Amino acid sequence: MKPVATPRYGALMPNVPKTPARQIRIGEKWYDFDAAAKSLGTERAAVIRELIDWYLREPGAELPPRPTRKVVLEARRARESREREEAGE
Repeated sequence: MKPVATPRYGALMPNVPKTPARQIRIGEKWYDFDAAAKSLGTERAAVIRELIDWYLREPGAELPPRPTRKVVLEARRARESREREEAGE
């Protein structure tokens, strides 16, 4: 574990991110987004950072690759099926 210095706390603390967490409300698509990102070998946070860089026209920023629609629909069906099972339907 590598300690990192943070401006807020000043001292070295293990596993403290360099930036604070932010919250947004997305809904059920958040889970489909997770499956889609994982299908491309990445994570949601990385895709969001790439989108923000592109939106802000940062030098060299490009839109991240997108999964096929089939991947998204399969992830959504699987999630909805699990939700129905958990609800006892």
